[in-house]
Amino acid sequence: MATIRIPTQLRELSGGASELTIEGGTVKELLAGLDAAHPGFAERLHDESGGLRRFVNVFVADEDIRFLDGIDTPVAPGEVVSIVPAVAGGA
Repeated sequence: MATIRIPTQLRELSGGASELTIEGGTVKELLAGLDAAHPGFAERLHDESGGLRRFVNVFVADEDIRFLDGIDTPVAPGEVVSIVPAVAGGA
């Protein structure tokens, strides 16, 4: 089991929870488990091809999965996975 940190923008899907404990050995498995337990996450996190949306960042133990194995990044039991929406801005 791993802990998934839920950003404020998605907490309506998690019943207001900021963290959830989900079973899975990879980011892909955890996100599938998250959507199974709390429907609606998949459509908010994944694009039409099943990959993560451009504006969704996922970190495993503070490491961006884009620099690891993407959604196939292994997740050890007890590890923390953070979903972080990208923030756009400018002057």
